[in-house]
Formats: sequence, C-alpha cells, structure tokens
Amino acid sequence: MPGRKFYKKKCFNPNKEFRGTTKELARYAKALGHPARIKILRFLSHSDFCYTGDFVDVLPMAQSTVSQHLKELKDAGLIIANEHPPRVSYCINRQVWERAKALFHDFFNALADEHSQQSKEPNQ
Repeated sequence: MPGRKFYKKKCFNPNKEFRGTTKELARYAKALGHPARIKILRFLSHSDFCYTGDFVDVLPMAQSTVSQHLKELKDAGLIIANEHPPRVSYCINRQVWERAKALFHDFFNALADEHSQQSKEPNQ
C-alpha cells in the first residue's frame, strides 16, 4: 500500500505505548538535556545545598532563567527544593539520582549488547 510504513519486529513500533522505565528514562534525559542543567548538577554535587542566588553567580544567565532550569530538574525529581522564606535551597535527590544512574547504565549496556549481537550475526 502506498504511503504505509512497515516495521520489522525488532524495530520501533510507533503504535505501542511508552511505559514504565522508558518514560522514566526519557524524563531524566530531558532534564539533563541542557548544558545549564548539567552545570547546576555538577555545582550541587560539590555541596550539601545551594540557594538560587548561588547558581546565578556561576551561570551566565538571568535569575528567572536559572529558576526555569531548576524547575525542570525538580520536576524530574533529580533535585529537591527546600523552602526557607524568602529563599529556596536546592540539593540533589540522592535516591532518584541513583535510580537515574541505574536506568542509564542498563539502557546503554542493553544497546551495547544488541550491537554486539548484530555484529556477530552473518550478513543476509
């Protein structure tokens, strides 16, 4: 049929719903998808907590932009915000961070295993 795409069983099937760890991994990947967020996490990894103003001092962007990046990381669960009116402190959520590390580890190892298996199969 013209215009219809066919997919091998091993290939991506766009009709299947994304579930479980796939959605979770994608949420973490999205949160890590900006250099400012990577820098924020690196900065937080060297201290117990930081205030928004601490990030503004080290990142070349406005406070409102820093706040948006902090929100993305917080929404993904990678960091925790603690209210100290009128300020907010942030720290890495160690439990979620360990979960994200495990998911990325498993994901990349599975890809490597698949690639290894494909390179061992004879060409057809």
